[in-house]
Amino acid sequence: MKSFYSSRKVYLSSTWEESDYESEYRAAKDKPVSSLSEKSLHFSASSLMRNGNFNVDTDPSGSSKLVHPVEIIESHFSNSSENLSSSMSTGGSAEYSEKVGLVDRREAEGNCLKDCIVGFIDCNCIPYFINACSSAFRKLCPPRPKKSRTVVLGRPDPAAKYPKNKLRNQKYSVLTFIPIVLYEQFKFFLNLYFLIIALTQFVPQLKVNYLFTYWGPLAFVLLVTMIREAIDDFRRFRRDQEVNSTMYKKVTNEGVVKIPSSKIQVADIIMLDKNQRVPADMVLLRTTEEHGTCFIRTDQLDGETDWKLRVAVPCTQRLQSDSELFSINAFIYADKPHMDIYSFIGNFTINGHQGKEEVPLSIENTMWSNTVVASGSAVACVVYTGTDTRCVMNTSQPSSKVGLLDIEVNFLTKLLFIFLLSLTLALMLLKSFEGQWYIYLIRFMILLSSIIPISLRVNLDMGKLAYSYFMQTDKHIPDTVVRSTTIPEELGRISYLLSDKTGTLTQNEMVFKKLHLGNLCLSTDTFAEVRFDVEDGITSRLKGGKLSSGNQKLVDAVEAIALCHNVTPVFDETVTTNGGGPNVNDGAELDVLGDSKPLQVSYQASSPDEIALVKWTEMVGLPLVHRDMEKMRLKCRDKELQFKILEVFPFTSETKRMASSLKTRRRETLSFTRKEPTRIFDSGVSEYGKESSIVMSSMCAYTDWLDEECGNMAREGLRTLVVAKKPLRREQYEEFAARLNQAKLSMQDRNSKVRMVIETLENELEVVGLTGVEDKLQLDVRPTLESIRNAAIKIWMLTGDKLETACCIAKSSRLVSPRQNLHVIGQVFDRMQAHQELNNFRRKTDCALVVLGESLSLILKHYEYEFMDLAVQCPAVVICRCSPTQKADIVRLIQRHTRKQCAAIGDGGNDVSMIQAADAGIGIVGKEGKQASLAADFSITQFKHVGRLFLVHGRNSYKRSAALAQFVMHRGLIISVMQAIFSACFYFSAVSLYNGVLVTGYATVYTMFPVFSLVYDQDVSPEIAMMYPELYKELLKGRYLTLKTFLIWVLVSIYQAGVLMFGALFLFEEQFLHIVAISFTALIGTELIMVALTIQTWHMVMVLSILFSLITYTASVFVLKSTFNREFILSWDFVWKTLSLTLVSCMPIYIMKFLRKRFNPPTYSKLT
Repeated sequence: MKSFYSSRKVYLSSTWEESDYESEYRAAKDKPVSSLSEKSLHFSASSLMRNGNFNVDTDPSGSSKLVHPVEIIESHFSNSSENLSSSMSTGGSAEYSEKVGLVDRREAEGNCLKDCIVGFIDCNCIPYFINACSSAFRKLCPPRPKKSRTVVLGRPDPAAKYPKNKLRNQKYSVLTFIPIVLYEQFKFFLNLYFLIIALTQFVPQLKVNYLFTYWGPLAFVLLVTMIREAIDDFRRFRRDQEVNSTMYKKVTNEGVVKIPSSKIQVADIIMLDKNQRVPADMVLLRTTEEHGTCFIRTDQLDGETDWKLRVAVPCTQRLQSDSELFSINAFIYADKPHMDIYSFIGNFTINGHQGKEEVPLSIENTMWSNTVVASGSAVACVVYTGTDTRCVMNTSQPSSKVGLLDIEVNFLTKLLFIFLLSLTLALMLLKSFEGQWYIYLIRFMILLSSIIPISLRVNLDMGKLAYSYFMQTDKHIPDTVVRSTTIPEELGRISYLLSDKTGTLTQNEMVFKKLHLGNLCLSTDTFAEVRFDVEDGITSRLKGGKLSSGNQKLVDAVEAIALCHNVTPVFDETVTTNGGGPNVNDGAELDVLGDSKPLQVSYQASSPDEIALVKWTEMVGLPLVHRDMEKMRLKCRDKELQFKILEVFPFTSETKRMASSLKTRRRETLSFTRKEPTRIFDSGVSEYGKESSIVMSSMCAYTDWLDEECGNMAREGLRTLVVAKKPLRREQYEEFAARLNQAKLSMQDRNSKVRMVIETLENELEVVGLTGVEDKLQLDVRPTLESIRNAAIKIWMLTGDKLETACCIAKSSRLVSPRQNLHVIGQVFDRMQAHQELNNFRRKTDCALVVLGESLSLILKHYEYEFMDLAVQCPAVVICRCSPTQKADIVRLIQRHTRKQCAAIGDGGNDVSMIQAADAGIGIVGKEGKQASLAADFSITQFKHVGRLFLVHGRNSYKRSAALAQFVMHRGLIISVMQAIFSACFYFSAVSLYNGVLVTGYATVYTMFPVFSLVYDQDVSPEIAMMYPELYKELLKGRYLTLKTFLIWVLVSIYQAGVLMFGALFLFEEQFLHIVAISFTALIGTELIMVALTIQTWHMVMVLSILFSLITYTASVFVLKSTFNREFILSWDFVWKTLSLTLVSCMPIYIMKFLRKRFNPPTYSKLT
């Protein structure tokens, strides 16, 4: 270990979780690994394997960075190679070669040793071996690096090696199907164990029963799995074929030809019609709209249902026909393919007679693969195909979540294997290991192999499917979709629920509530009067009249709100073809341009806040009637106000605002004069709260009311938006436009250069108004949160909204009880302040915590354990100004520190990372689209459904699976112990007690249906479970599937097996030849009675399954003549003695259950 770390100092960070080694951790925190003791290094390695990360710092005085252990190993070996080179140059190569080996082979040996260490860290040999092989293959055949490209319009380059535009989502091919499926099955301990047991039956000395006894169940499990995988993969193949064979119109010199999607190449010019899927990543060249615009739907790419506006390249839009695209000498430069669907950097260049014309390309000029043309027709040039498209690069298989119950069952399976070895060794010790003992050892293991039942995994998986079906068919939570059928029991073990605010606790349905003008605050009560003032003011201004200062402020504010946005009105038939987008209005009727027939209008926008603002301006008499790339038109009474759009700077998460540059055209004058000012209407919009006081404070002229009123509106639960303006002279704008165009043509750091140019205008803005928009609470949020809180589930709200708004929603939604206080941790700038805040909070009791996201990052950097120790004791935690990445980090933080199950719920694309990081992710189909719903394990339509999901379905799923797993183990244990007693009583002979037919029938037709019917069992009705959420608390202790309950079932199995086997020998001493019929009949009766004793609420399925098993076994007694003697079975002596034997094995169990229920009743029994 010392030599391994000698080449680099590794510093332990404070990101590990608390453990028994905490004192050693504190002592070793800032020491190099080379100075630590062997015990400390062992602690470090164990913590490393648990957490998978630590900090590495090559210079103790420098800043450390987070590095994975594999990177540490790679760094070590790279340093070893450097040390080797230096030692060779100084004459020390011989000494080094003695230690490492031949100098020429040092790199290969280093990689080999590295692989061994990595394999040790991963602690999983078989998967690691496969990964190591695939890693070696990737090194030998590395993927082709992705590079930027120059695409000549309409002329594919035959020498360029671009990916084929062929969609392939299949997991297997004809050659790899069987190997991969078998590997996926036999990497699990259970299946691999049974495979080895089944293979031993081909050895004559080890054969103890018919081959189908062992191969039958194993083959059934494999066959079901292979059929399921084959069907799923065939469906994927059919879907791929359907997409790949879709015909598209390709524009060529000879005209338009049709080609399948799989034949499309880079540089092809494709014509797309309305509602047609885009087959590859393209640059938009022409549209049927006059101004070169069209809308696309991106819900299949980013989950957002709003339409996106795309703009054609201006110089190609001006062409008279599509055929002229081949007569111009034009090419497109595109940056290398990457995953970011929200950015694109490129240039469009034409070398014409008038010289070279270069146009910058951005995201608004693109149409990504798998989007849909929503309006008009388009002609576009392909720039990326196949695996280079944004859609494919962002498609990845989500990590498979393994439930806590599966981990517990896997642990108990290992205990069963230890019990199997112990029982086998006990028999061999009694046999004194004489003769060919190793053959007897293996035969005994085979005979007792039922201790680990192969049907355990099958029953649990089928149970999960049943629970998922129950959730999806529950009428109280309609339209619920279970996308991950492997973890329904996790809903019954949730300790922490992390929730988004906007669209989750609130409806994301925005209603304009307030407008503050500095000296005047307008609310819903005065909006009717505002309409008359606005209409009169604008009409008077158009006639050349002067307005009072108050009316001037009001008109300026309403006009700015009506202009500064990205909303597009869509009329008539477009209302019915918007694809169900959420961000539309309710279909108001407008008389456009004096048309006598009013038209219905819907608004398309990326934000519901903007639609609320435009709908309000419509209500107060200034509706938006038209918008394209060049102009906007507003209508006031019978007058039209037209504005020319010069620039639009859309909202980004970095700037947290959007801006518009407009030229006014008063009195319907179409000419622009130097006296007419160009105005910059700038609105600060925060993605995480639509609040702008912080963003705009440094950009606006001083106002003494803005910050105070922003806080007041936020405390009312309103989303705030500041609107400001700045008049510009024509010379100012022309200089700005020239610098902006130069920045847009830059291929290096284009975004930052453009931002710097825009910021030159964003100063000394004049605030014209402050708006407040209300986001309504979801239906029944308060009782749902109260029920969840009473179920001992702690709720954390993670939101991007400002602090005041988050506090208000926390109170109004009853996330925080009215009796509880809020402790707020505001801005924290240094370590000392963070320490002081934690000390202040430590003195509070029964207090909810509110903390800013930026402050939380600083606190976690220095006091992670101290903060978490305090936070997990809070009844509720609210984290505001929280980024999407930070949401996922908080989920992992709770998981790491508490070792408890976390659920996350959200409705937007910014919640996906949090949902996928949680143990159980819940997505709501909401206003922000379906991205969260599609990425979640469980999809619901309303937040209130989460209560029933936890308290009813989660509770039942966990309790049912726990009972089912332990009963299947009991079923295997009892027959195996009977086999062991039989062998011990008959001179330790390794002979099977029952033949293959009975062994197979015992685990299938005789007992399978009654045991599986336990998935219908319930201790209380759903109504009681919802009425008393405190019942959920018991599940958090995990007492239904523990080592204690497992050992109780083991003891029960041993007792019943002893009673059945020894009782059969005692009662039927004279009819010893019928021991098989006697003991097996009593065994079946015992299992059915045990099922009946386990059931708490009878269901018709349970009754039918028990009757079916009895009828099936009775029929088999008469059919299997070689196994059962009909005359003996029908004798009265056999009947009463078998019944007596069965009752003796079950009666003590019933008495114990009765006494326990009598003197120590469970909580639920008091409610029924």
